[in-house]
This record gives sequence, C-alpha cells and structure tokens, in this order.
Amino acid sequence: MFKIGLTGNIGSGKTTVSKVFELLGVPVFYADDAAKKVMVTDRELIAGVKAAFGDSSYFEDGALNRKHIAAIVFNDKEQLARLNAMVHPATFRAFDEWVNAIKDVPYVLKEAALLFESDSYKMCDYSIMVQAPFQLRLKRVMERDSLSRAEVESRESKQFSEEKKAALADYIIINDDVQLLIPQVLELHQKFLSLGH
Repeated sequence: MFKIGLTGNIGSGKTTVSKVFELLGVPVFYADDAAKKVMVTDRELIAGVKAAFGDSSYFEDGALNRKHIAAIVFNDKEQLARLNAMVHPATFRAFDEWVNAIKDVPYVLKEAALLFESDSYKMCDYSIMVQAPFQLRLKRVMERDSLSRAEVESRESKQFSEEKKAALADYIIINDDVQLLIPQVLELHQKFLSLGH
C-alpha cells in the first residue's frame, strides 16, 4: 500500500481535491483534524503540553483551552515551534495507527497543510501539491473564513512558499478555476493504481 501526501497552501483547495479522491474510494487521513483530536486523546501529548504551557492548557473536563494556548504561541515563533514539535509526532502516531487498520487498498492519502514543514512527507511514498494563484487563494479564504487580507497573509507566511513546496512535490494539481480539477485527479489516480501492479 502506497502512502501519498497531499498538501497546498491556504485556499489552494486541497480538501476539495481530497474529497474527489475519496469519491474514487481512496481513504483519506486529514492530518489537521487528527492534530486537533490528538490534542485531547494522546496521553503523551497532553502531558507534554501541560508540562510546557501549564495545567490551564486543559479544562477540568479534558477539553483543550484553545485561548490559553493561542495566547502563548500566536505571536511567539519559538513557543509555536515547541508546540508543533509535540503535536507532529502524535499526529504521525495517529496516522500509523490509521494506516495499519486499513486493508486491501492500493494507496491512501494523507492531507496535511504542513506536509513539508513538518517533514511528514518523508513518511509518504509520493507527494502531491495543489496549486492556485495567490489572489484566488486569498479571495477563497477571505470568503470562506470571513478573514481580512492581513489575517490570510499572516497564515500564509507561516507556511513554506508555493515555489518551495512545488520543488519538493512529486506531482502538482492546478486548481485555478480554469483547468478542470477532476481529470487531473483521475490521471493521478490511474497512475497510482498502475504503480501498485
């Protein structure tokens, strides 16, 4: 079974692309959702977060105190890196468990915003980058998340540039509202199926 990483900068449409692969019967692991989940389920991670950021990182009921964590890491690169250094390995563990539970599929996808930044692409056999022009991505995210241009640009700045990601990716899907998305996904799907034979 192949493991294929899928990424793209904010607003590129990587989730849309993942959903197309899902329609083709490909299991998709959403790393960003998993990261939120492991924050409240992975005992090793929870202990690490409390040790690093204090017991008030969690509420009495075990829920994550997002405001407390955000206040610490939001404008402090070192603290954010410290948090990521704990969350990424826990997400990797969750991915391994998920993969081990899947049987009889030629390949699985791991959708992750920080596929290259977290080095998790090294756990995958191939990687796909979803690309879209910056102005289009900006417009999509501002509309989708009701964010200002500055807020979107701030999030974008925390990711590798598109050029850097494209250089690391094995395959690129263009999602610019001009080129058709589904034929590009189908072409890659056929390619990955043929690799398995």
